[in-house]
Amino acid sequence: MLGRLDSEQMQRAVTLGRAIVTHNRVDFEEIHANCVEQDVEHFGVIVAQRRDVYEIARRLGLLLNRLTADEITNQLFYI
Repeated sequence: MLGRLDSEQMQRAVTLGRAIVTHNRVDFEEIHANCVEQDVEHFGVIVAQRRDVYEIARRLGLLLNRLTADEITNQLFYI
């Protein structure tokens, strides 16, 4: 999916029933807001605000161990 549009990335995640992890805060905040406005379900957007891969993995692990898939659905998180 490298090089695909953000909307295509999101649609692929929805098709697969998966949350998406991204550094692209601005575009995915907009995509999430559009989903909320249009009552379109997605399986979660997780914005990684740090670039250190180990810190991202640690924070992602904490989030995923604390919440169920249902609690992540249609939500926007910052890690």
